[in-house]
Amino acid sequence: MRSRVWVSQPLFADIVGRLHEHFDVVATEHVGKHSPQQIAAALADCDGALVTLNDPIAAAEIAGAPRLRAIANVGVGYNNLDVPALTRAGIVVTNTPDVLTETTADFGFALMMAAARRITEAERWLREGQWRQWSFETLLGGDLHGSTLAILGMGRIGQGIARRAAGFDMRVLYHNRSRLPETVERECRAQYVDLDMLLAQADHLVLVLPYSPQAHHLIDAAALAKMKPTATLTNIARGGLVDEDALAEALAGARLAAAGLDVYEGEPAVNPRLLALRNVVLTPHIASGSLATRRAMVSLAVDNLIAALGFGPDAGRPPTPVNAGQLKR
Repeated sequence: MRSRVWVSQPLFADIVGRLHEHFDVVATEHVGKHSPQQIAAALADCDGALVTLNDPIAAAEIAGAPRLRAIANVGVGYNNLDVPALTRAGIVVTNTPDVLTETTADFGFALMMAAARRITEAERWLREGQWRQWSFETLLGGDLHGSTLAILGMGRIGQGIARRAAGFDMRVLYHNRSRLPETVERECRAQYVDLDMLLAQADHLVLVLPYSPQAHHLIDAAALAKMKPTATLTNIARGGLVDEDALAEALAGARLAAAGLDVYEGEPAVNPRLLALRNVVLTPHIASGSLATRRAMVSLAVDNLIAALGFGPDAGRPPTPVNAGQLKR
């Protein structure tokens, strides 16, 4: 009997089609967020699954799935998956790092620039017909060149943003769980500082760290109060890192100049207080959203699933496992 896999969302048919060479494939036809019961039912008789951040999977969803051996997540972040629970069940978890690094770094830098220079606010103002004459003081924003870029989370994407900052002659500070090797710091022209100094010195703060329960609302009212009122905040990581009510209050009260957000705590719902503000740039979780990169992500996820279930040239050795070390132990 052939192994059976579930594809949770419509993805690129020509790439997902490679799964048919090895498996019986059950593919979801419409984009949507599945209920826990729907996910559990879909996984019940499957050996593997190809899923996205729309699909939260924990112990309850796999309790009735005795055949399940691998879950390939399409994304570098995997906070939609309860990795410890999946590991205890002997399920391989994979993600798609590296292939989206440069595209996401491009977007993070663009979002930061849009917030600092009030680009979307200016376009909205123009489209509303409010530009009746040129004025020397219209929509004055903040500079990037020569300013201090603060990066919270200095992994692959954070390092990519730091490299881009060199072209703007920015001073780069970063904070991470652990300090980078000196060679990497030199390459990124970046200086390690503690979190309080990072917040206090930032002209532009960019969040690129993974979400975890410990990092929930890491940027809260107290953290925002340590920042300059002229500073900007850009979040391309996960929405739960930021207390959105505290951010809205800081933006509305001119205690922070602007923000650029691509991720939200309750997405696809967006905090209505943020929607009402003009000094925040809002995009719908598209930082990795170039055609080439999204295709590369799906291709890597397919490679991971095929290998994790014991097929292909990398049988038993998925290219980018999340919990391989834990499963071996």
